[in-house]
Amino acid sequence: MNIKNLISQMSLEEKASLCSGLGFWHTKPIERLGIPSIMMTDGPHGLRKQEKEGFGKSVPATCFPTAVTLASSWDRKLIEKVGSAIGEECQAEGVSIILGPGVNIKRSPLCGRNFEYYSEDPFLASEMALYYIKGVQSQGVGTSIKHFCANNQEHRRLTVNVIVDERTLREIYLASFEKAVKEGNPWTVMCAYNKVNGEYCSENAYLLSNILREEWGFEGFVVSDWGAVNDRVKGLLAGLDLQMPYDGGLGDRKIIEAVKKGELPEEVLDKAVERILRVVFKAIENKKENATYDKKAHHKLAREVARECFVLLKNEDEILPLKKKGTIALIGAFAKTPRYQGLGSSHVNPTLDTAYEEILNKVEGKVEILYADGYRLDSDVVDEKLIAEAKEIAKRSEVAVIFAGLPEKYESEGYDRDHMKMPENHNRLIEEVSKVQKNLVVVLSNGAPVEMPWIDRVKGILETYLGGQGWGGAVADVLFGVVSPSGKLAETFPKKLSDNPSYLNFPGEDDRVEYREGIFVGYRYYDKKEMEVLFPFGYGLSYTTFEYSDLRLDKKEMTDQDTLRVSVKVKNTGKMPGKEVVQLYVRDVESSVIRPEKELKGFEKVELISGEEKEVVFTLDKRAFAYYDVELKDWHVESGEYEILVGKSSRDIVLKDTIYVKSTVQIRKKFHRNSTIGDVMKDPVASEVFKPMIQQFIERHPIFASSEKNVIKMFTEMMKYMPLRNLISFSNGALTEEMLESIIQRMNQRKD
Repeated sequence: MNIKNLISQMSLEEKASLCSGLGFWHTKPIERLGIPSIMMTDGPHGLRKQEKEGFGKSVPATCFPTAVTLASSWDRKLIEKVGSAIGEECQAEGVSIILGPGVNIKRSPLCGRNFEYYSEDPFLASEMALYYIKGVQSQGVGTSIKHFCANNQEHRRLTVNVIVDERTLREIYLASFEKAVKEGNPWTVMCAYNKVNGEYCSENAYLLSNILREEWGFEGFVVSDWGAVNDRVKGLLAGLDLQMPYDGGLGDRKIIEAVKKGELPEEVLDKAVERILRVVFKAIENKKENATYDKKAHHKLAREVARECFVLLKNEDEILPLKKKGTIALIGAFAKTPRYQGLGSSHVNPTLDTAYEEILNKVEGKVEILYADGYRLDSDVVDEKLIAEAKEIAKRSEVAVIFAGLPEKYESEGYDRDHMKMPENHNRLIEEVSKVQKNLVVVLSNGAPVEMPWIDRVKGILETYLGGQGWGGAVADVLFGVVSPSGKLAETFPKKLSDNPSYLNFPGEDDRVEYREGIFVGYRYYDKKEMEVLFPFGYGLSYTTFEYSDLRLDKKEMTDQDTLRVSVKVKNTGKMPGKEVVQLYVRDVESSVIRPEKELKGFEKVELISGEEKEVVFTLDKRAFAYYDVELKDWHVESGEYEILVGKSSRDIVLKDTIYVKSTVQIRKKFHRNSTIGDVMKDPVASEVFKPMIQQFIERHPIFASSEKNVIKMFTEMMKYMPLRNLISFSNGALTEEMLESIIQRMNQRKD
């Protein structure tokens, strides 16, 4: 298909028309030129294809675990399988692009859409997104990675201005997109609603053109989030190709008018049309006629995936797995009416398992199952009668399992949470039952961290997040030990909301939010502060045990252009099969810039039967050691020692070794008369020039002739932060302005 030739045949009006949608979900066709329309729909954890235009009931589809749950698997291949299955369903429903994955960073646990996002860590989020994209696009269906970028709250999301420094933007908020875009090649990128540093993302040329296209090499088209366009012409100039949904032709007319007035070069419009058409024809070429999918197989996959994601947070006295004997009390309305997905544009219309039914099937009459609602689903008010019923069956049982968490109204697209608390009737239920039953397990369903005031009163906690339509069966499988839980937290659970680094600056004031915590998001903050948390990033227990040994680096020194091979052995030392997530962090031992205590730079999930040992290998490149240097406008590695840390969570490091990395790029400061003496003396080149002069100054200044050691120390310390110009004042005329200027020029001219 010669797309440039096709564009040459179009009228200005036809070109402009292709830059906005046909209704809510389709691109526009041009029948006379054989240009078809394609459909895109909401995702990302299942297909939400609307039966009618707008926002309403969707066709039946498989609801897989949401992103917060999937990320807890730390399993790239598992995410790829989910993506592939969703791609199959898109083909069967005639959908060409699914709007996902969502990779926005979990800056605060209060963000109402956190259930749709992967992690507080950009490395983990980008890896999950990359394999989701690979899976979906393996089926000839496109993805739309979103929301680009710094869309980290729902409060005033359409107008809020995110104020964030360049280094933080690069290391945290752009990094979650970068690898997924560069290596995954998503067909489209969806721009966010909000502003970043004063410019709407829909008209932010720095983001859409300079970074996304020029630096990262993105070749697809940029689509607006639905209703995100502020200025259509400015957006097109910045790199926004497709406006969604259709606005009645207003944006098209503005484009036409701007071209005619010479305000918008027609070649800019042509380029946008070309990008859109390349994707449209790619979709048509990859369309599979009469495509179908196996609904039962996808339901089975949803169940298998969910049980790989659940995180065992507590297992005192090895209360789990449950034994198939005696009497078990199942308490909590979620057991029969599960909370398995989030509310908003990702809401899927699925078939559904319940934990109650699946547990009954699992025990097959070997266990007496008692049930009580415990709380009302439509109210947070404590119902004393329901609690009394729950306590009664708990007393009659060997063990009680309470299903609790966050009801649907607590978390949704469109608004943020006000606090981290569970409903009062959920918390009270757990507290009251714990008074009559010491063998108590809590199964949580929630899309983000919650406070747990009852944590010391229960023996077991299983975090299932929002587990999709196979949640009930997956819960039964994990509770009874069909599989060992192998999920790890992709976010930190703080003890209380005020511990969170964004607490004082979330959600901001009016239409302005400042990211004053900088790069210290999630565990980067908690670990640097050595702050006690409820559960750390990367944490998760198992029914078996694992032993780490033989950490090896293939070299002890390297340059930032080399790669480092890291290997470690992991052995299952327990009694049942299991999977372990081996996590690799890097720590800069001594840095001239502020850096986190450690940063995740590798992970691998490994499956081991009892007694089995395997070697896990990681390859680290420059980015594993680098920070973003705003003056260099690039990633930079400082020469020095770096610790390679391998462990079970960010707080449970079991092995470590050290590598010396030499930088191939030497960054030198530009010195001036207000540079400090200390900064000059740190620079090996400048200090050689400066040493003779400072030596003369010390020899001639009377204070250094003093026998008072404390006075000498005081003045020496003061000199570290003394600007060079002060040497003129303190030299008694020995140093002139001209002499200082000459020395400064020599310091700046000298090279290594």
